[in-house]
Amino acid sequence: MWKDYLYFSKGERRALLILVGLLSVSLGLLIFTDSPGTEIEEPPYSKQPMSYETSKQQDKPDLSDPMKAADSPNSTPQVRYPKQYKSYVADKPGKYENKQQKYPLGTVVDLNKADTSELKCIPGIGSTYATRIVKFRNLLGGFYSVAQLKEVYGINEEKFDTLKEWFTVNENTLKQLLVNQLPEDSIRKHPYIDYRQAKVLVRLRKKIGKLSGWDNLLLLEEFTEADKSRLTPYLSFD
Repeated sequence: MWKDYLYFSKGERRALLILVGLLSVSLGLLIFTDSPGTEIEEPPYSKQPMSYETSKQQDKPDLSDPMKAADSPNSTPQVRYPKQYKSYVADKPGKYENKQQKYPLGTVVDLNKADTSELKCIPGIGSTYATRIVKFRNLLGGFYSVAQLKEVYGINEEKFDTLKEWFTVNENTLKQLLVNQLPEDSIRKHPYIDYRQAKVLVRLRKKIGKLSGWDNLLLLEEFTEADKSRLTPYLSFD
């Protein structure tokens, strides 16, 4: 009866032979790959001893990185010096400027010739006021009265009273507007002439020709006696 258990058909015998062959090949591969004599060699450079120069180079801090350089025990500590500040004096609340040598009491300055440096030598005038005075003077063509300082932005009656004794004016240096020659846009740049006045002045000039004087301008409702009073030093009808 035991022969019945050991009996294999032709197909079964073939499959059994294939299985035995695969097991033999697998066992052989396992034996050869796990051989105890196999050793992985390290790269030659890893076995070389480190020279003194190489060791010394590695001890140097990396100065290209500020944080690493600061943490290095061999790094030289950086010395921080305090900033140097200029001394300042107040020209007005919220405004500051470098100290300026002031003129002594009794000095008189020509308001039409003084530049910003000279104006700042007047007590009570700093960079801000000096710049405003020169800018307004250039727009006007010069001052014909010290009282015109009150028209400068920021100079009120009280401020003017402290400044007026320091100045005089020379009317011969005034720059006049040639009303018979200048275009409209040049005429209206004057602080005392507005857009409407410049427009009607040029229109009248085109209508009647050359203007002879204030008799022509006073025919226009845009010009008044008050305008004549303050504009006369600045208008030329030549």
